[in-house]
Amino acid sequence: MSRASRYVVGVDLGGTKVRAGIAGITSDGEADPRGALAEIERPTAAGGGRALVAQLVELVHDLCAAVATGVDAVEAVGIGGAGVPDHGQGGFDLSPNLGDLASFSLSDELRLALGCVVVLENDANVAALGELTAGIGTEHDDFAFISVGTGIGMGLVVGRALVRGAGNAAGEIGYLPFGADPLDPASHRRGPLEEVVAGDAIAGRYGQGVTVREVFARADHGDPDALASIDEEAKWVAHAIAAVDAIVDPGRIVLGGGIGSRPELLASIRSWLDRLGRGALPVTISELGSAAPVLGALRLARDAAGSTHEGVPA
Repeated sequence: MSRASRYVVGVDLGGTKVRAGIAGITSDGEADPRGALAEIERPTAAGGGRALVAQLVELVHDLCAAVATGVDAVEAVGIGGAGVPDHGQGGFDLSPNLGDLASFSLSDELRLALGCVVVLENDANVAALGELTAGIGTEHDDFAFISVGTGIGMGLVVGRALVRGAGNAAGEIGYLPFGADPLDPASHRRGPLEEVVAGDAIAGRYGQGVTVREVFARADHGDPDALASIDEEAKWVAHAIAAVDAIVDPGRIVLGGGIGSRPELLASIRSWLDRLGRGALPVTISELGSAAPVLGALRLARDAAGSTHEGVPA
């Protein structure tokens, strides 16, 4: 049984999977040194949209049960979602992988169901917060975290501060105008870059109805078509890294996500960066792995515990 009496929950809400963790907070609002006391991972509710409310409420209840406490002990929930947080509407914009979030307020419905503060943030930004707290940020003040999985996104940290941009959309690098045809309206939904680096693009290039995991497995056995699909992925991720480096000079790049964390992809990315004249840029895979977004979401929730957030009253 847990010894804490106050808790926060952190959620990594992706297009295919949702991960969540619960952590205690001390009487002065600091993190419980034990870290996450329990974690859960499940497939994201089919279709997303309003179905996410019931799923996230259930996750919070299950996490509370795992540490033998009631939901009323949870002071805040931090959610990193695959989109741009709209605190006025209480949902996410530019979130094609999360379904229809425009017809209701996700944060308001969760707040009413759970009785606590609910804070929304972009998923790559939340992962960057995790890195800042327990990963590369323990040694460096400036870096860019690039997540590649169902889609692609970036969290940028400069001077130990997260850069969100004027409309909270900084880091939406899927909309960089290269990869697919940027003038084709079909590329405007999730972005020209995301069209060619999203997980379904890797599988689609290979064909035969295989999954991304199977493409990487076949590449490990020397399948030339699988290797070509992964090299194409690496080419466009390297182009994105070169663009980010030219504009913001983050000093170092950390890769994460189900695809971005593959070591065989990193080797090809470095090869393409050499060809692009950016071979000296430090690019590494996150040592925190899938823990980074949950750790960042827990930090987000802890910072909001007992306070208010724009558009999300306590």
